[in-house]
Amino acid sequence: MKLVSYKTEDDEHLGIFVNGHIYNLNSCHKLIPNNMNEFLWGGDELMDRAKKVNDDIASGKLEAKEELFFELIAPVPHPTSCRDGYAFRQHVAVARRNRKAPMIPEFDQYPIFYFTNHNAIQGAGDIECMPDHFNKLDFELEVAVVLNKKGRNIKAADADSYVAGYMIMNDMSARTLQMEEMLLNLGPAKGKDFSTVIGPWLVTPDELEPYKIAPKAGHTGNNYNLTMRCHVNGKEVSNGNMGDMDWTFAEIIERCAYGCDVLPGDVIGSGTVGTGCFLELNGTGLLNDPNYQPQWLQPGDLVEMDVTGLGILSNVIKKADSDFSILKLKK
Repeated sequence: MKLVSYKTEDDEHLGIFVNGHIYNLNSCHKLIPNNMNEFLWGGDELMDRAKKVNDDIASGKLEAKEELFFELIAPVPHPTSCRDGYAFRQHVAVARRNRKAPMIPEFDQYPIFYFTNHNAIQGAGDIECMPDHFNKLDFELEVAVVLNKKGRNIKAADADSYVAGYMIMNDMSARTLQMEEMLLNLGPAKGKDFSTVIGPWLVTPDELEPYKIAPKAGHTGNNYNLTMRCHVNGKEVSNGNMGDMDWTFAEIIERCAYGCDVLPGDVIGSGTVGTGCFLELNGTGLLNDPNYQPQWLQPGDLVEMDVTGLGILSNVIKKADSDFSILKLKK
């Protein structure tokens, strides 16, 4: 099942995407809320109701009225929190090699994450960036999960049952701001807090069963053979696979929930897949060829992320009508 959030005029709604059409879930079943947040708090009970509606529409048993005039927004437009992990060893190792740093052994000892701005979540469409963001503006190709159960001190062996579904994530990154603040051993914060893109829909785990594979040796949790690609202005720049995750979402959730509550509506990203950002690609290019021309995102660029089973997430980079710069405020 593919769950969506969308707007008609100024009102947000919860829907399902079936056979190329969007249907309002509340119109199909009055006991299903008309927004994603309430739906996620309903856990498995509401998920089962929605799956029944989905199956009835797909089979023709239910003749539902499709939505014709709408704006698709982030599947989870108002997350309770947004964390991002660091699950792909390939990305970490290559990025460190490119800056002549040895691979950090702690990567293989425990999964880590950081909190990003859950109020800067958006879906497909324009991404408005300030002047400082364009100082080495980057994408990050990721997958994210959203939870639909409250939990605390969750074991990895049980954690996948808390996952409502999977989405593509683009963790937008302003590298100059990011690197500036991380010199002080904090962050990323300002380099990441202006936009995190998720979408185009939330895909329930049952749809990914045909792609399920074993996790890496010594790890626990679901893993999937999903090709992950990113195109910028029609040219493929990244090609990886979700199956290369070293730390599983289950293991990341276990760490997230240690000593604190995780909540329905919490979004958790995988971290960048190998080759999944210009920072890594530019570093590799310069290492192999000192005349390599680094590439960063520019106003007007079209960024399209394509993940097997999860759809295509498309955004256009826009420049804000402002010349305000915090980089120029440095003492």
